[in-house]
Amino acid sequence: MEVMMTNYHAPVMLDECIDGLNINPDGTYVDVTFGGGGHSRAILNQLSDKGVLLVFDQDGDALNNKIDDPRLIFCEANFEYLANFCSYYKLSEIDGLLADLGVSSHHLNDKDRGFSFRFEESDLDMRMNSSSEISAIDILNTYDQPSLAKVFRSYGELDKASPLANAIISYRSIQPIKTNADLMAAVSKFTNERSKNKMLAKIYQALRIEVNREISTLKSLLTQATDLLKPQGRLVVMSYHSLEDRIVKNLIQTGNVEGELKSDPFGRVSKSYRAINKKPIEASKEEVEQNSRARSAKLRVAEKI
Repeated sequence: MEVMMTNYHAPVMLDECIDGLNINPDGTYVDVTFGGGGHSRAILNQLSDKGVLLVFDQDGDALNNKIDDPRLIFCEANFEYLANFCSYYKLSEIDGLLADLGVSSHHLNDKDRGFSFRFEESDLDMRMNSSSEISAIDILNTYDQPSLAKVFRSYGELDKASPLANAIISYRSIQPIKTNADLMAAVSKFTNERSKNKMLAKIYQALRIEVNREISTLKSLLTQATDLLKPQGRLVVMSYHSLEDRIVKNLIQTGNVEGELKSDPFGRVSKSYRAINKKPIEASKEEVEQNSRARSAKLRVAEKI
């Protein structure tokens, strides 16, 4: 299966994701990150007339990619509402769930969305759902020093989290931080030409995760998916940074997102999943050459016990 390049987004590891789902043509599947619809189209290609595909995307722009197919149900919502929508559409259990957790090419290339530091004069928005209340501008200008430091430390894994927070507090006392240029100026003493992009990437990742509550919503999704998957149903999750991958790995290894091995009164440990791939699957060299964003992708596949 070729990688379907679109202006919106090129689906990463398309073959591997579809293989991982092990699709039953008459089954019920969920794609919680519809985006450009690349993965969804590939799933629909393997479903019979009896099959159902429920898809989620909270970004209004994704509606432009909506597929006209009677087997597809489009939910314009955050995937944290998975169980609610499954209940609404009377889907008591599912055969497989796919989550591609990366930021789409569309978001990174849209200068008005503020996801990339390439556009210096763009406002720092970073909301996946444009109607959400809190943007990156709000966080940078209203969070106190300990809260900012926690965001950078927890979600950017930055060892200079506290000094970075101090620099932002100091800068905004003179003028608000609204654009990419403002933020880069505020943290300029921590960057040089060699390290600048890597440092900024971590700062932007931390802010994006906080704006969109990505860690808490992922944990909620995985817990709901575990309840909804049939025995032998497949969980297929592609993550792009270690924070997400660790949560997925925890779930597969222990049955819960915190990674705590729990046993019954007789000391027996019950697991919810069997890992299909012991190590995360990574994109081929050829795919990375075609699509550089595939470089950091890690794909985990598990089967419900």
